[in-house]
Amino acid sequence: MGKTVYIIGGGASGFFCAVNAARMDPQLKVVIVEKSNKLLSKVKISGGGRCNVTHACFEIAEMAKRYPRGGNFVKKLFHQFFTNDTIAWFQQRGVSLKTEADGRMFPVTDTSQTIIDCLLEEARRYGVEVRMQCAVTAVERTAADFMLSTARGDILRCDYVCMACGGFPRQEQFQWLTGLGHSIAPPVPSLFTFNSPQHPLTALMGLSVPDAKVSVAATKLQQRGPLLITHWGISGPVVLRLSAWAARNLALLQWRFGALINWLPDLREPELRELFLRWRSEKGAQKIAGKNEWGLPNRLWQFLLLQSGIDDQKRWADLPSKNQNQLIRNLLAFELPVSGKTTYKEEFVTAGGIVLSELEPHTMMSKKVPGLFFAGEITDVDGITGGYNFQNAWSSGFVAARSLVQLAAVNR
Repeated sequence: MGKTVYIIGGGASGFFCAVNAARMDPQLKVVIVEKSNKLLSKVKISGGGRCNVTHACFEIAEMAKRYPRGGNFVKKLFHQFFTNDTIAWFQQRGVSLKTEADGRMFPVTDTSQTIIDCLLEEARRYGVEVRMQCAVTAVERTAADFMLSTARGDILRCDYVCMACGGFPRQEQFQWLTGLGHSIAPPVPSLFTFNSPQHPLTALMGLSVPDAKVSVAATKLQQRGPLLITHWGISGPVVLRLSAWAARNLALLQWRFGALINWLPDLREPELRELFLRWRSEKGAQKIAGKNEWGLPNRLWQFLLLQSGIDDQKRWADLPSKNQNQLIRNLLAFELPVSGKTTYKEEFVTAGGIVLSELEPHTMMSKKVPGLFFAGEITDVDGITGGYNFQNAWSSGFVAARSLVQLAAVNR
């Protein structure tokens, strides 16, 4: 007798699980149930509509460092299906990927529709059934099978279930899963920008600095990288990475904290003081407001001088110690009061989900409920921006598919 698996969620991990399971076992009936009227919606909008499929990182230990939560867990997944496997999988289906300067990988067509079409064609080829606008409201394990209740009042029965329904922003949205005996790591937002409404820095919106260090005041949390000043605060890779690593800390602070910006992360304070001392001697007659030595954008330099009480006519020889000290502080630890966050474009990721100790990483099956699998963001795994969350989706979806196919074969 053929077995049936219901995959809850028509996103990246759900589709990848479905098409691989159906391909590996033609006798398996594979059904995707999606609560909305859209399939692969996150794939569609990711990477500005180009789909950041994965990241060109080929060392498992190095890749695992890009996951603020679940790094050790994904190592075990990656030993079974990793970046090179993702590239090969799509290549074998006529989808070539290219690598950009920052390591992000996209389809050469530069459109996410290429990835969507590939997955939909695989589903068609292997007979995956897709039911849309079918919201599952409860999952129950009976002695013989699984029983799924839907919002329409239907009861669906199957042998196996794979939860690939993505993350939920609120704890209460997980309640329909806790009935299965699983614990939930409380969900909090990740990958967001920092809001500093009405702060003078926002007047420099659009200005970027290629290398800055941003830290959360009174903590050891910090990241380094490109920074962008926006009309609402600060953004860019350095802020997104910091928001991911500090997600739980910042949620506890209700996203109100001091962000410290080091505009010159390669310089230590003693070195900077020595430079200032030399310049006061060598450039005494020159105006401080002229071109700065570090290549900082001129508008930013003028802003930092103003914030340090130094007018644009002040010469190096006339720089008071008090203002010099303030300028050094503003260069190495400019304090920006943050009061709120903004989701970065389409990069909405939730930290939290099914507690990883309750899952078997080599199979993605629940340790509590035999035949129940998980894939993607529903688990307490999240990566920084750059293709890492999609790689987790492909890896966890593939491992779940292979495991449930093996289980089905044993139980026939």
